Amino acid sequence: MTHPDDWKQILAGGQLVLGVLLFLMPWLVGFSAAPAPAWSAWVTGLLVALAGAGALAGYAGAGGWANLVLGAWAVIAPWVLGFAGQAAAMWSHVILGVLTVLAAVAVLWIEHGSSRQAHA
Repeated sequence: MTHPDDWKQILAGGQLVLGVLLFLMPWLVGFSAAPAPAWSAWVTGLLVALAGAGALAGYAGAGGWANLVLGAWAVIAPWVLGFAGQAAAMWSHVILGVLTVLAAVAVLWIEHGSSRQAHA
């Protein structure tokens, strides 16, 4: 059976990859010329990747909370910033945002579940 810390490392690495993917999406799917979605992807992707790197460096709780917020932002950004009508940009943000939220929730669940089990 895999140790919870192994899962946290796997999920943190996944968050790093999700951040890099979001950062690259403007070029990969062709919305780099649209300022609002491109800058949202670049800034949010960079921050998600940094939080994932922080989680890999041993700050899983902080990285998880940061990516929970950043992933939620990525999901709502198309409507808040007004680019929901641009399908490639909207779906890139929504799909990668949902995956980031799920990875963050899993990290936080492991983080808090492990600490409760250690005290029991």
